[in-house]
Amino acid sequence: MTNADIQAIGYVAQGLFSSRFLIQWISSEKAGKVLAPTLFWQISLIASFLFIFYSILIKDVPILLGQVLGYYIYVRNLRLKNSWRILPKYFRYLVITVPIISLFILLFGGEYSFSSILKHNTGGLILFWGLTGQVIFSCRFIYQWYYSEKVKKSVLPLGFWIFSIIGSVIISSYSFYSELYPILIGHAFGIILYSRNIAIYKKGRVR
Repeated sequence: MTNADIQAIGYVAQGLFSSRFLIQWISSEKAGKVLAPTLFWQISLIASFLFIFYSILIKDVPILLGQVLGYYIYVRNLRLKNSWRILPKYFRYLVITVPIISLFILLFGGEYSFSSILKHNTGGLILFWGLTGQVIFSCRFIYQWYYSEKVKKSVLPLGFWIFSIIGSVIISSYSFYSELYPILIGHAFGIILYSRNIAIYKKGRVR
């Protein structure tokens, strides 16, 4: 697989991740409050498939970590919205299979094994900075999952957007330094949408 092919996977995955927030933003603008539509979580899951493989191919630990942390939270939100069972069986089986395939690649993938990925990520401070940003960014979904379980429905609370902005700023700087342009473009675009959701959230609270 050529570098152009790998970058194409990254751009498609990032495009899907950005489109989910466009859908979420348009739905929220129409409703006058922050919403989490079913399509948002469906696209998140598909994009995560692609990003897991992309992160392995480019041997990037922070990006891989972020996808692992969020993967099953997307599934849980689809369950909370009673939308998991309506998905085709083959897709649900694929969701279960992808992490297993990825684990197999990480253990026995030779050039793309976990040990090889770790050797590739020897930047020290830069790696730590990227991991910090990804942990903060991924914590938004851990917080969202906790909050949704508490209210027994899939929602995107204010804290989700605050985590998103802080994590995106850090990951954007890491991506710029590491020349991960699909990631950089996606996060730069995302910061705008995250900020708008905070404005919608506050406006809705005033009402």
